Amino acid sequence: MVSPPPGAAAVAARVGLRVGPAPRPLMGSQGRSGPPGNGGPGEGEGGEARKLQEGRVARGKRRKGKGKGKASAGQGGRGSGAEGKPGPQTVKEAAGPGAEAGARAGPREEAEGGGSVEEGARGIKGDKGSAGTGKEAQGKEYGKKEEWRVRARRREGVRPGRAQGRGGQAWADIAGTGAAMAAAAGEEEEEEEEAARESAARPAAGPALWRLPEELLLLICSYLDMRALGRLAQVCRWLRRFTSCDLLWRRIARASLNSGFTRLGTDLMTSVPVKERVKVSQNWRLGRCREGILLKWRCRNLKKKKILKKKIKLTCNSTTQSQMPWMQLEDDSLYISQANFILAYQFRPDGASLNRRPLGVFAGHDEDVCHFVLANSHIVSAGGDGKIGIHKIHSTFTVKYSAHEQEVNCVDCKGGIIVSGSRDRTAKVWPLASGRLGQCLHTIQTEDRVWSIAISPLLSGQLMTHLGSDFPPGAGVLDVMYESPFTLLSCGYDTYVRYWDLRTSVRKCVMEWEEPHDSTLYCLQTDGNHLLATGSSYYGVVRLWDRRQRACLHAFPLTSTPLSSPVYCLRLTTKHLYAALSYNLHVLDFQNP
Repeated sequence: MVSPPPGAAAVAARVGLRVGPAPRPLMGSQGRSGPPGNGGPGEGEGGEARKLQEGRVARGKRRKGKGKGKASAGQGGRGSGAEGKPGPQTVKEAAGPGAEAGARAGPREEAEGGGSVEEGARGIKGDKGSAGTGKEAQGKEYGKKEEWRVRARRREGVRPGRAQGRGGQAWADIAGTGAAMAAAAGEEEEEEEEAARESAARPAAGPALWRLPEELLLLICSYLDMRALGRLAQVCRWLRRFTSCDLLWRRIARASLNSGFTRLGTDLMTSVPVKERVKVSQNWRLGRCREGILLKWRCRNLKKKKILKKKIKLTCNSTTQSQMPWMQLEDDSLYISQANFILAYQFRPDGASLNRRPLGVFAGHDEDVCHFVLANSHIVSAGGDGKIGIHKIHSTFTVKYSAHEQEVNCVDCKGGIIVSGSRDRTAKVWPLASGRLGQCLHTIQTEDRVWSIAISPLLSGQLMTHLGSDFPPGAGVLDVMYESPFTLLSCGYDTYVRYWDLRTSVRKCVMEWEEPHDSTLYCLQTDGNHLLATGSSYYGVVRLWDRRQRACLHAFPLTSTPLSSPVYCLRLTTKHLYAALSYNLHVLDFQNP
């Protein structure tokens, strides 16, 4: 009675084999007319042959890779001795248990059956490696080259050969080759998933520190600076994933320039990983950027306009003075004023270029557009013709009405209220409701021309106070913006940027920064935290300031522009800075310097 080798039952169960003991032969020592797979009892030279086979099998185990490759192409025979009939086609370990049984049956049939010991050992060399190694037979050494070879044999319908033992033949039955291949493919996918999980799992070996709970590790790593976290991420894959947590980088981001966090800790860009924003903020700190021109526009001078008056009204209706463009950003769109039009462009995915064809054109003013804001899907514009225009962004609805006796220099809109300021030394309050457009709610008399207006987030509707005192003549404010209901920034003709806190004093600013070249500051922008950007009146210079320092951080003279062109408007994102000059729209790309 011959029993299958250890592990053969498990292998047979996976691929659908039937393995059993070989029955005794009908003709004893002759072994010529027995049923398929039969063999006589071992006599004569069986001891020496068995030793030779055992040595070959031991060497086959040591060669796992080669044994696996041969096992996948193993074949079984049906018959006795050299006269046997070819058996069914086999795959992988199909010949392993059968050849093992035939090898132990004995050498009785070798004398007259035509089989040799060397041929039997050669037939089971690869099969023994498959049946003995168990899991390795289905393991990672299963090469794709051998797998395609087996598939090609199946498609061509190659008849399997005979795996001969010392005195018997291996016989195996395949339940289904399709199921075997599906099982092998499934095991390969599981191995790939397991490898991916191992890369994300904690390292098995290492300091005891890494075996602490993640909450404690987060607390410990929160005391590391940016450079230490970067070095820690290079240790292994798990630490790289762990150190990319937003909680570890949040404290560093709040201390960085233009990282998307306000002074109160509000995150304005939750969709972007904090670590990526910290990387870009280093370019802002070091002044590394790439300059480009998004748009160019030109306006004919007045002498040429007198020749073709009708054509001028359709193209450009500006005065002899240079244009003063204004712009606003909303999602992936840019709105910019050019003469008496407002054009809407769409950004390309990189954010540093525009689609040349505008999304929309909004007209209605007879003179240049001096200022405009976006509010509630509307564009509220102020024109040099003394009128205010209301445009719906996603429709052709446009309304304009007379608001001031002279040009309207500034306008703001918030909470359904419009406030405008004019050269006629008045500021007026208007409703945005469609049924009350053009009805003035309140008029505020001022001592000088109104250049800039900003509505407080409190929406009180009352005059709260006058900022500053003892200013020299002509020290007008050209731009003002609120950071919070109690803090605001201003800049103007006196070449200073001032930071005001209404809770402390309204007569004296909290902090101020002076323009080094004594130039008028037309505009300013802030990230809501530490970064300031200002536009100068000479040489088209944009300056970056760190509010924790007195001196200017970096200066960017925008080239290829007229020397007398001021920077009229600035807009800021976490990756780009946009500057509008008289004839060009520039971009400073800090993401890809």
